[in-house]
Amino acid sequence: MLNLKRLVISLSLAIFLVASLPSTALANEKGTEDGDDAAIVVDLLVLRPAGLVATVAGLVFFVGSLPISLPTWSVGKTWNALVAKPAVYTFWRELGSEQ
Repeated sequence: MLNLKRLVISLSLAIFLVASLPSTALANEKGTEDGDDAAIVVDLLVLRPAGLVATVAGLVFFVGSLPISLPTWSVGKTWNALVAKPAVYTFWRELGSEQ
């Protein structure tokens, strides 16, 4: 049991150290690489679907917040924050770009 505990701690420490190594040495001043294929793949497979989920969830929350935002005249701000910004991030941004 003690050996298993040592193994788990050692592997966790090794993973933490490898993950925390500075990888910005190959990046530009913004911390990204221009035209990076990996950034495009991550954007296409992870960030765009997450943005779609955020847009749909934002629309649901927007409809739920209408009883509060209508009397306070803040429907436009609520729409922009919950629906418009995630939609712009998801559908009108260039692939692989930060924003």
